[in-house]
Amino acid sequence: MNNLSRLDLNLLLTLDALLTEQNVTRAAARLHLSQPSVSVQLAKLREALGDPLLLPGPRGMRPTARAEALREPLRQALQALDNAIASPLPFEPAQAHITWRIAASDYSEHSVLLPALAELRHAAPHCRLALMEVPSTRLGAAMEHDKLDLAIFTRSGAPLDLRSRLLFKENYRLVCRRDHPELQQSPDLAQFCQLEHVIVSPDGGGFVGSTDEALAALGLTRKVVMSVPHFSFVSAVLSRTNMVALLPERLVRDDPALKILDAPIEITGFDKVMLWPERVHRDPAHQWLRELIARAVAAE
Repeated sequence: MNNLSRLDLNLLLTLDALLTEQNVTRAAARLHLSQPSVSVQLAKLREALGDPLLLPGPRGMRPTARAEALREPLRQALQALDNAIASPLPFEPAQAHITWRIAASDYSEHSVLLPALAELRHAAPHCRLALMEVPSTRLGAAMEHDKLDLAIFTRSGAPLDLRSRLLFKENYRLVCRRDHPELQQSPDLAQFCQLEHVIVSPDGGGFVGSTDEALAALGLTRKVVMSVPHFSFVSAVLSRTNMVALLPERLVRDDPALKILDAPIEITGFDKVMLWPERVHRDPAHQWLRELIARAVAAE
């Protein structure tokens, strides 16, 4: 690299043209430069490389031994450089062999990735998905250190330095088993507080959530009897007991064993977003994956 520091890389383009044409006038036309400009650049090349490079001949100019030795390596190097900075080729999913690493909760797996899975497997059969749970506090670092490509997350609490795209707005609904003996219709606030509730506590062991804070503002409490770390287990619990839960609607709307009711208290929903780092923002393969996921979710 020390040798390159002595050269304007544009001079190497000039040298390649001169070695190809072996004529200053034709090399100038090839480079869209004037003949005097190419002559000046040839003089700079001779000084930098310590060799005449091209000598007058009966039919133009003939290269020196040093120039002949440079001809093919120079052409290959310039071609490699041109390939390196060229616009990326269109992504061909059918031929791709990529492992995408995606952070998602069990709810995000169900509501976002599951709808996209069939099309993804059909369009990119040689690609793989590695799904993992990553806390929000580690999300930015995991993406910065190339350990994660995409995250399906709530906008609230997401790192601000990541790119994002809104997938949908989600609402909470009151959910119970379809033949719940006490809930033929939506409960009033007093009945709601007397029901046995199960809540999702991602950090584990929590018995208080945003619903309890809203009730506390009204001087009320509810009966939370169970706390679980994952949404997927809640559906099974509700279908086999008389417990109830406030759950994201997309998680349960197609479950025939469950009944969806209006809650007697307003609970703020959330925005579900895709997150990704700047390093892959313009990558054609990553763009294709993001578009496929967004399209699949919009069709739900």
